[in-house]
Amino acid sequence: GEEHVRTGFPILYTSADSVFQLAAHQDVIPLRELYHMCEIARQMLTGDNAVGRVIARPFIGTPGSFTRTEHRRDFSLQPLGTTLLDLLKAEGKDVIGLGKIEDLFAGRGLTRRDHTETNSDGMKATLHWLEQDFNGLLFVNLVEFDMLWGHRRDSEGYAQALRDVDTWFAQVQEVMRPEDAIFFTADHGVDPTYHGTDHTREQVPLLAFGVPVRAGVNLGTRSTFADLGQTLAQAFAVGQLAAGTTFAHELGLL
Repeated sequence: GEEHVRTGFPILYTSADSVFQLAAHQDVIPLRELYHMCEIARQMLTGDNAVGRVIARPFIGTPGSFTRTEHRRDFSLQPLGTTLLDLLKAEGKDVIGLGKIEDLFAGRGLTRRDHTETNSDGMKATLHWLEQDFNGLLFVNLVEFDMLWGHRRDSEGYAQALRDVDTWFAQVQEVMRPEDAIFFTADHGVDPTYHGTDHTREQVPLLAFGVPVRAGVNLGTRSTFADLGQTLAQAFAVGQLAAGTTFAHELGLL
């Protein structure tokens, strides 16, 4: 970080994931310029040189106390096949993405997007959209579990964030409609009590809730994340995805 501030050169690094990351101090390389660099890198890193995501990692502060900001942006490869979002949009359903969803799917398959940058903003936006009249999928990513507390191994911050979500979910239940179903899940483990900064190898949660959902069903250990996508595709009757085994019948969604 200190050398970057002195030279003005961006910091380039990778991790165990298929990512190419550019970090810069916001006072040295403005956000717009950093994003433009990432757009150029995204155009280059395709084909034989493809990586899943190019990530802009802005930070602030002084040597010894640098801090990442909430202005991270992901520039993803276009999905390689048809996604649940594509099927829903093609059938005229609303597909609303909150948080990083727009970035993760390279903007594809969405009808509306709200690029919330904090858990608090994401939770407020979720309540807002649940109070609107829409027919389709509200896809929410609460970004700070991963970005602020998981990778940074901040177990106290992570615990408080879980308490905040628990309190917020009581508000969610108040605005849910009889036809609404909510699914909680995650895309990887990131244990804040573990050493290092990489992802960790836990089974992720899969919880379903709502009036249409049959209670007390043990969904077991699924073989792929794609099972949830296939379940939603069947519940919405928009066709079948290439991967995944539905559990819509078990939940009484058909």
